Amino acid sequence: MRTIQWFPGHMTRAMRMMGESAALCDGAVMVLDARCPASSFNVKLKKVFAGKPVLYVLNKSDLAENAAEWVKAIRAKGGAAVALNATASGCRRELFAACGEIVRDKRERAIAKGYERVFRFMVLGVPNTGKSTVINLLSGAKRTVTGNKAGVTRGKQWIRLEGFELLDTPGTMPPAFENQTFARRLAYVGSINDDILDFDDLALALLADMAQKYPDRLKARYGIADLSSPPAMLEGICVRRGLVLRGGGYDYERACRAVIDDLRKGRLGRVDLDDREDVLNTDF
Repeated sequence: MRTIQWFPGHMTRAMRMMGESAALCDGAVMVLDARCPASSFNVKLKKVFAGKPVLYVLNKSDLAENAAEWVKAIRAKGGAAVALNATASGCRRELFAACGEIVRDKRERAIAKGYERVFRFMVLGVPNTGKSTVINLLSGAKRTVTGNKAGVTRGKQWIRLEGFELLDTPGTMPPAFENQTFARRLAYVGSINDDILDFDDLALALLADMAQKYPDRLKARYGIADLSSPPAMLEGICVRRGLVLRGGGYDYERACRAVIDDLRKGRLGRVDLDDREDVLNTDF
């Protein structure tokens, strides 16, 4: 599979803006994809908030298998973390409480001095983890633009809530992917612009990963018994789905996109793309 790199010019500007705005904030809310929290952790973003509290929100937990375990792992490292599905309004109270907890000491010191203040958080993350959806959950209304593709948010937006102000920021990748396994997993979940990806390679890699971790899911979804090689699996999917071109050839392009879409939409069930060691070894 070809090397994946994606760091468009607007991300350079976004990183500069975040660095300039960090001094205005009391802490950060870093949104991770619960299916791959290690892969979606951008250490460059954490460095922006060195010395300030960070709340890790493992979003899309309804699509992940062991989000609760990943939360425990982050907390064991001394970090603050919650797992939730930001499209579910019932998570709002838990998220509000978690935001308040990471600035509890600052709030108590302010009250002891006889004044109350509004606390500011920057909302960070790689593209398509659901940063804007998290903000909309906290605000109880659609206050930001959301989308299911990478790069929807381009500029900064301040959103005022009761007791908090949130700064929505563009999704930002590391300038270079040293770990191509992490890059591939981010491509699976839509955090990398699809336009730069080779979907044939990506789908074959995903089938290989799923055959190793979740063979029964592939058999149940696609009715294929031969999991010996990704090309054979893809051909079996074409046969089962009737993806045949005029002349009798298989429509591999549609099959590849169907496999990727099935993962992203949860049709392959709850999955953990990161291994346990990946999460334990990440410096949250």
